[in-house]
Amino acid sequence: MKAKVVSVNISDKKGVRKKTVDKVVLKKNYGIKNDAHASEKWHRQISLLALESIKKMQLKGLKVKQGDFAENITTQGIDLPSLPVGTKIIIGENVKIEVSQIGKVCHTRCAIYHLAGDCVMPKEGIFAKVLKGGVVKKGDKIVIRD
Repeated sequence: MKAKVVSVNISDKKGVRKKTVDKVVLKKNYGIKNDAHASEKWHRQISLLALESIKKMQLKGLKVKQGDFAENITTQGIDLPSLPVGTKIIIGENVKIEVSQIGKVCHTRCAIYHLAGDCVMPKEGIFAKVLKGGVVKKGDKIVIRD
């Protein structure tokens, strides 16, 4: 299976589920335009989570979908947590990001954790910095670069 974007998701506040949109604009050294997590001041400008990780939670009986784990880009066909920090990823024709962090510490238990007793984002989600901006939309191909 070729790696691809399954959905793109944004929110205007941190700590909430993100809504799926048709497309997003990534800005170099910033993140996604109109998303609460975008900032020049840190390395977690965008977040990615695999559809395969969301399906694990669905198998536990949760009614969850893309964006519910507050990820900006939901992918398919990539083992995201296995990518080393520093890995370059090309999305679509020209967007380039760099993996900046694998997983995260979950200081406060989110709504998903309280529903399921577990959450995949802290263990299987990844974060990235935007090296080259552009438009990302559902169906865009994803290519891993060393």
